[in-house]
Amino acid sequence: MSHHHVAIYIAGDIIVSDNPGEAIKKWRLIFGLTQTAIATRLNTSPSVISDYESGRRKFPGSRFVKKFVQALIETDLERGGMVINLLERQLLKEKFWIAVLDMREFSEPVPASAFLQAIGAEVVVRPPPGLDIHGYTVVDSVKLVLEVPAAEYVRLYGSTTQRAAIFTKVSTGRSPMIAIKSMSSVLSVKPSLVVLHGLKPDAIDQLAVEIAKRSHIPLATTTMSIEKLIENLRQFK
Repeated sequence: MSHHHVAIYIAGDIIVSDNPGEAIKKWRLIFGLTQTAIATRLNTSPSVISDYESGRRKFPGSRFVKKFVQALIETDLERGGMVINLLERQLLKEKFWIAVLDMREFSEPVPASAFLQAIGAEVVVRPPPGLDIHGYTVVDSVKLVLEVPAAEYVRLYGSTTQRAAIFTKVSTGRSPMIAIKSMSSVLSVKPSLVVLHGLKPDAIDQLAVEIAKRSHIPLATTTMSIEKLIENLRQFK
């Protein structure tokens, strides 16, 4: 597991928190840094950090979170990487895997058109020409929403970002698309393709379609049985 996963996990935790300032403080303390130490790293003053943490200043947004997380990780690595190692071990036990039905990387990229054809998909938001898919994750949406902390959603991407996320047990597609939108706006990672399983195109929530269009995420649906779908995808090496 790379430090990248840890960075994504921490950033995700801050972004989806009801109180981002408190989350920033929590992670600063986990990494054993003073407000002054983190401020120095970020070329700002300790009072700015203090204002973010107490909520006196509005939530700083994704660029600050990226820099903040980078500063935590760099400092820890300079000290021998103890906190990162602990976090990496913790992440291996995470609940994300409860929701995963199948997850693979392809050894050769698969054209999106061939991928969609293999799973009998109907396209709602068209993929760009020449899009290749490097892997896929099939996820149980209900378990994802009920049991997996939102900060772990990013694990849908596996070790490659150019992958398809296939969501099963979807009622309208609204929840998965909102989750993807919140993560992609902050972490600049998103699936190359989203497939909503078990519904027809006209059953998709309009907001889900709108998010896909605005985020430039190709969107498709399929009603093929999960067993058949996984079997068909396994033909790609």
